[in-house]
Amino acid sequence: MSHQTAQPVAFLIVNLSVNAERMMVSLYTMTTTSSGWVDRLDAALIELLAAEPRVGVLEASRRLRVARGTVQARLERLQERGVITGYGPEVDPAALGYEVTAFITLEIRQAGGHDPVADRLAAIPEVLEAHTITGAGDMLCRVVARSNADLQRVVDAIVSAEGVVRSATVISLATQVPYRILPLIHAAATSSHLHLLHLFVS
Repeated sequence: MSHQTAQPVAFLIVNLSVNAERMMVSLYTMTTTSSGWVDRLDAALIELLAAEPRVGVLEASRRLRVARGTVQARLERLQERGVITGYGPEVDPAALGYEVTAFITLEIRQAGGHDPVADRLAAIPEVLEAHTITGAGDMLCRVVARSNADLQRVVDAIVSAEGVVRSATVISLATQVPYRILPLIHAAATSSHLHLLHLFVS
């Protein structure tokens, strides 16, 4: 192939490559700005932050081998979308002496509603979570206590809250699958990648 012929071919290849990259970036922007979409870089960044919450933007960019500005932009977008909600440390209640975990289903007096009960539950330190639920009960609480005897104290405090009609308590014997989020992030990133490829080839 002559030099004159090779030049237009090389230009065409580069031009196609640039246009393809621009299209991928455009498709990425359309999908990741929508709720629920993350890509593999997002997933890698979240995994790094989960393992090392105190890692800085500069170090994260070095670890992930991307520009510092890219990491900063991804962090801001993930925060704006509510994907990343905080950087606080994970605390094990058992290490603080609260070795008993229990789940309490509450039946709520419908006249008062759930919010007043939730406000009262929030004042009890041992109540870690409270969710309005469907089914036989109205609200599900995850609580901790120092012992089974101490759990009775916690249950009594919960039941005494105005608006609580009755409760049912089950004690957790062992945590088989602890709360985790990274597998879900990876699944969402894979789904986003496949969707992006489908849009690109369509």
